[in-house]
Amino acid sequence: MAEFSIAATPREEIGRKTDALRAEHLVPAVVYGFGTEPISITVSENELQKLYARAGESSVIDLNVDGKMIPVLIKDMQYNPLTDFISHADFHAVDLSKKIEANITIRLIGEAPAVKELGGTLMQSLEEVEVIALPSALIREFTVDVSGLKTYDDVIRVKDLPVVSGIEITSNPEAAIALVQEPRAEEEFAPAAPAEGEAVAPEILTEKKAEEGEADAKPADKKK
Repeated sequence: MAEFSIAATPREEIGRKTDALRAEHLVPAVVYGFGTEPISITVSENELQKLYARAGESSVIDLNVDGKMIPVLIKDMQYNPLTDFISHADFHAVDLSKKIEANITIRLIGEAPAVKELGGTLMQSLEEVEVIALPSALIREFTVDVSGLKTYDDVIRVKDLPVVSGIEITSNPEAAIALVQEPRAEEEFAPAAPAEGEAVAPEILTEKKAEEGEADAKPADKKK
């Protein structure tokens, strides 16, 4: 039995008819994948929000569809950009006996001395890694302590991630996860001065010249 679970109800509403479901705080969703035909369902928006915060997209969830338990991963979440309401969700049914490819989120924790003492900026260049594992071996996230970033030369790489039994990381082991960037000097932001001997382009006052030209112009003689 999975650590996480959520109840779902089959639905017949499709298209614009699903707006009525959202008005009742129900999320239209679809479950598909191993051992099941695609099923249109609804789940509680409140329960799905709580579940996603805890399980993410790399934890197996028991999806209870009218009493039938289906092991799934949350595959996709769509949000209303105005209300932040979950407007649709996809659940992917998995075979618990076979390894799958998945992405696991990386969360940085701690404080980097190069930020606190040197005034640098912490940069996270990789937010998730690709893995292969049995669904039951997947974890919510990798936590990475950045307290080892003491200088601007220190870098935390994929190969530095903690080893988790049953999970094989397939991302490039040399890929950088986090580092501290040195503050840019003020002169980097100043406009570049012309090099010695370099000609400076004269300022062109197009509008002024046009006005002067108009003032100096004489009316043409009329033909008699």
